[in-house]
Amino acid sequence: MKKGRIVSSLLLALGCLYFALPLIGMVEFSLRMRRGVYSLDAYWVVLADPQFQATFGYSVVVGLLTIIVGIFIVVPTAYWVRLRLPGLRPYIEFVTLLPLVIPAIVVVFGYIRLYNTSSFLPLTGSATGTNILLVFGYVMLALPYMYRAVDTGLRTIDVRTLTEAAQILGAGWGTIIARIILPNVLLAVLSGSFLTFAIVIGEFTMAALLNRPAFGPYLQFIGANRAYEPAALAVIAFVITWACMAMIQIVSRFAPRTSSRSN
Repeated sequence: MKKGRIVSSLLLALGCLYFALPLIGMVEFSLRMRRGVYSLDAYWVVLADPQFQATFGYSVVVGLLTIIVGIFIVVPTAYWVRLRLPGLRPYIEFVTLLPLVIPAIVVVFGYIRLYNTSSFLPLTGSATGTNILLVFGYVMLALPYMYRAVDTGLRTIDVRTLTEAAQILGAGWGTIIARIILPNVLLAVLSGSFLTFAIVIGEFTMAALLNRPAFGPYLQFIGANRAYEPAALAVIAFVITWACMAMIQIVSRFAPRTSSRSN
């Protein structure tokens, strides 16, 4: 038993080193912009770059819009499937898994072909239309994570009983979803939202091929033309991603632990 614990601890330590050493090397390299001393010069250069501010701000706005659109699509769908159409759950889950199977580059080329300037809906003909297309593309990429987070949250509450009680009190479907179901699955929605935000901040393929000024293409551009700044940007992106993961862990601590009795 003691030997097994030693082996397990050794394997865990090796695994931690495998992931930690490249990160430590990247952080150390990002601090070497000033010859002979460690400094934050690369970070100050990046943060002061107007292009960084513009692209990061753009991705933040697009990420928030993606979260809002995703909530409007996923929460009513997951609620209705669990309440009235439980037989469709396997098919809905299959559809929500497709973004994990179909490469983003295939999807974006399909968007360009369907919504180019000569199509019936020329979204790529204007900046606003392309932004809308990008938001819905990101909603599609985040669908597996948002749907499963919401569906897990719905399992912790008695959807049928809450719905029947609200209907007895005269509530309509919009009121039921907005004022009863959504508050009860808010922690699950927040978990899906943090994952969505992390995906949008680092996404490159769709933003680049749709020619949008997002943070992902900016990362690639800096990486191809600078030395120390790409490492600083990678550290910043890594911190943002892990901050989102930490927020999920914090939110999950407040999630209800009781299982649902509904079907």
